[in-house]
Amino acid sequence: MKSVNILNLSIDNLSKVELLDKLGSGGVVFTPNVDHLIKLQKDQEFYKAYDIATYRVCDSQIVMYASKFLGTPLKEKISGSDLFPAFYNHYKDDENIKIFLLGAAEGVAKKAQERINHKVGRNMIVDSYSPSFGFENNEIECLKIVDMINNSGATVLAIGVGAPKQEKWIALYKEKLTNIKIFLALGATIDFEAGNKQRSPEWMSVAGVEWLHRLMSEPQRLWKRYLVDDLPFFWLVMKQKLNFYSQPFKKGSSSFNVRIEKEAVSLQQDYFREPVLKS
Repeated sequence: MKSVNILNLSIDNLSKVELLDKLGSGGVVFTPNVDHLIKLQKDQEFYKAYDIATYRVCDSQIVMYASKFLGTPLKEKISGSDLFPAFYNHYKDDENIKIFLLGAAEGVAKKAQERINHKVGRNMIVDSYSPSFGFENNEIECLKIVDMINNSGATVLAIGVGAPKQEKWIALYKEKLTNIKIFLALGATIDFEAGNKQRSPEWMSVAGVEWLHRLMSEPQRLWKRYLVDDLPFFWLVMKQKLNFYSQPFKKGSSSFNVRIEKEAVSLQQDYFREPVLKS
């Protein structure tokens, strides 16, 4: 499997069909876009979380253009919102594929669950949960979610709580989700599946201006991301083209490794401790 290097990330050069076939053997899927690539320049925890991804597939037409500009074109844009319906339709007759939905506002994941199950004709989505705001910092709620997923019988976790939260959460709790074989980090996809938000017209996606539709839909939340934070992407790509780009983080030990180790010890002590039997 070939990959394309853009800034400090290696992106898998796969088609959607190739990815769907490969997921039959399991794996972790992250879908990098411009916003991810900018965050990966500054957020070392996010950068380390990306290490666990089995597949990193392009979720941006602009990143597609960048890959061509750099002389290493990617085959296909595979956004989370395209991948997920393709995934559940591809595996709708596979009884071993049972999905847990995690994300979106209260009630939205449940609505998405009902709609998807109706479409595929079986209870493929076995359970769902919409976490509270800031749940990723609440260990009690995170452990509750781990319990819910483990008890649901799910073999697939589709999480849509936004980047970098969803990727970091998978990195921290992946080893505790013992029955999950496939992890899909999907951003706003659960909202789309529930009909809570509308996707942009296809022509906007093909033209690389899907971001404009999202900006017009949620200007207060997204204006800074699209109009300020993500603009350095174009300069960084130009620096890579001219061989001036310098990777901000190096592989190896980091504060995130320490955090994972502490989290693992905490979970082992507080969550998985077996009761002491008195003689």
